Amino acid sequence: MGLLHSVYGGKTSFSNSENPSLYPIAIQGKDGTLIDFSTYAGKVLLIVNTASKCGFTKQYDELEALYEMHRDDGFLILGFPSNDFLQQEPGSDEEIESYCRINHGVSFPLFPKTSVTGDTIQPLFKALTQNGPSDLRGRVRWNFEKFLLDREGRLIGRWRSWVAPRSRSIKKAIAEALS
Repeated sequence: MGLLHSVYGGKTSFSNSENPSLYPIAIQGKDGTLIDFSTYAGKVLLIVNTASKCGFTKQYDELEALYEMHRDDGFLILGFPSNDFLQQEPGSDEEIESYCRINHGVSFPLFPKTSVTGDTIQPLFKALTQNGPSDLRGRVRWNFEKFLLDREGRLIGRWRSWVAPRSRSIKKAIAEALS
């Protein structure tokens, strides 16, 4: 893995046999029940850990634009609010959702606030950071990291916080995954 890839992220070159699906995982839904992640089989997913009080919060607008552009093609963004970094997501799940809908027009699914680091890391983020291709592994370093999964639930891309959702790299990777 080169320095540029490790710092900014991008699309992996690993073969499917070296990159298993994440579908056996269960995630917590808004009502507290567990959702089988395979519910999203057949869709290209962009998974993002979010925070409403972060310098990158404006990325909600770009994420929503990206979602609107591709949602009819089988693309879905899943937002996972997290308070792991400098307590930049202090609100309740209801306050977070209201803020995102009112201030950024977010219509993609938002999940309950969760941990994306440390001992209480949510199983999905544990798999995203520890079990994917080696060039995409590593802890979440800040809010608004982006993980791209193909239609079979395999991690195929990852970008750090400062890479804008509508960057050329992300848009190209999404287009390729949708084709």
